[in-house]
Amino acid sequence: MRTLYLRPGLHSGWHACTVFHVAPLLRELIFEIVRIRNLRTRNSVERAIRDLLVALLKRATPLPTGVSLPRDPRALAVAQVVVEDPSIRRSLAIMCRDAGVSVRTLQRAFRREVGMDFESWRRQVRLMKAVQFLVSGRTVKETAYSVGYQEPSAFVALFRATFGTTPKAWISSIERI
Repeated sequence: MRTLYLRPGLHSGWHACTVFHVAPLLRELIFEIVRIRNLRTRNSVERAIRDLLVALLKRATPLPTGVSLPRDPRALAVAQVVVEDPSIRRSLAIMCRDAGVSVRTLQRAFRREVGMDFESWRRQVRLMKAVQFLVSGRTVKETAYSVGYQEPSAFVALFRATFGTTPKAWISSIERI
């Protein structure tokens, strides 16, 4: 793993620390930047390397590395159930009943405090956990079941829609780094 620190203002779309899926060209560019250490804007080659880095990062796929949690105590109780076990197959209605909140109230809390509906948030939690499982060496099938998918093909479809590649191809590209 390599960490790069970029000056504020290089790209207005980045507001926090972000982890990206790194394609081969970007990987080699990062190695070169780490070798150079500090890119100086007065050096035209180093400035070009920085500009290429920013352009490639704009196109890179961010990885889900964390999830926001709601502040509402009842919505938080439901969220913690999912975070502790993303494979849980309890319906939202049952989880809401157990937490003493209506489904509509929970959905409003998630939209207001997390910025997305509950099911989108649950998919993000599952993807975050899936990335952890895949990187630790679990198979795609094991990972799919571990994060709550009854059919690995449904998990592969979500992964491909999010990352632009299959889990197997994604993990292979990481192993080459």
